[in-house]
Amino acid sequence: MFRFYNLGSLLMYLFGVLFIKDFVLVFIINLLLLSADFYYLKNIAGRRLVGLRWWNEVNTATGDSHWVFESSDPNTRTINATDKRFFWLGLYVTPALWIGLAILAVIRLQNIIWLSLVAIALVLTITNTVAFSRCDRFSQASNLANRALSGGIASNIASGLLGRLFR
Repeated sequence: MFRFYNLGSLLMYLFGVLFIKDFVLVFIINLLLLSADFYYLKNIAGRRLVGLRWWNEVNTATGDSHWVFESSDPNTRTINATDKRFFWLGLYVTPALWIGLAILAVIRLQNIIWLSLVAIALVLTITNTVAFSRCDRFSQASNLANRALSGGIASNIASGLLGRLFR
């Protein structure tokens, strides 16, 4: 079921542009499918497939927002390599497909109104892509820090000294 909503949205968009011509109907169905994909990817698939989750918190007193990243502990959870590969492939291919559809909408000036739907799709897919990329970098950095701290201070100093001696 991974990315079923996004595939449905892409197909509905193409079918709508080519055959339906009823912009409002296609817009509403696509908006529902894109929203479902955004929610499913952010809250369910990301956590199950790669052990990553993100959200944005807003400080009500100051109005400042900041991203919060969460990753599962690699020692307690194993992640299937195939699932991980498909997750990242789908995450990066989807915005590329929507960018291609945006270029196609600009080239075909008769369908310029459809560009608004593509813009919404791009905002949602690029937000997920950027957030999961940052979350992955955050989890890799925290895993390296945990490994460095778990090895002990003496072993870190010794390995650093040996590394400098043999450079």
